[in-house]
Amino acid sequence: MEIDFEKFPDGLAPAIIQDSVTGRVLMLGYMNREALDRTMSEKRVTFYSRSKKRLWTKGEESGNFLNATDILADCDKDAILIKAVPAGPVCHTGADTCWNEKNEAAGFLAHLENVIRQRKKEGTGNSYTASLFASGINKIAQKVGEEATELIIEAKDNNKDLFLNEAADLLFHYLVLLAAKDSELNQVVGVLEKRHKK
Repeated sequence: MEIDFEKFPDGLAPAIIQDSVTGRVLMLGYMNREALDRTMSEKRVTFYSRSKKRLWTKGEESGNFLNATDILADCDKDAILIKAVPAGPVCHTGADTCWNEKNEAAGFLAHLENVIRQRKKEGTGNSYTASLFASGINKIAQKVGEEATELIIEAKDNNKDLFLNEAADLLFHYLVLLAAKDSELNQVVGVLEKRHKK
């Protein structure tokens, strides 16, 4: 990827950070060549801090790192788009974004994924999802297998409502399994997209 840093008198190109799951714009920073190279090699977003006059990895003090998943140049090669997964609030104020927006995705699947991740993080409670996480990876994987079998059985019959309900059960448990493995649906979609491009 090429960025024309020479277009800027200070050698700093704007870098827009977008949540790779929700699509929300999280923040804007500036990068020189060294900051971009470090971000690309370490997969943690690093900027050039104009106030500190040095490289600055987001989260180096707070632990709220931005884990880069994609790095793109715009058509003029003078702006950078980095898609990342935040490890916590992005703004120094404690807000999700530097525009004080909630970092939530549009669409129900993204919402459901966020709820599942929250249940995992809380670790306790009376919810079915929390009890799945408490039971461990073997039980979660077993539930995915059971739901897949039930979906196959319903696929052979002609009751669309039962088929759709079993499909929903399988999808839910699949999302729980992804969360248990610290993975996300968008990462699976990314694999499918790469396969499709081939």
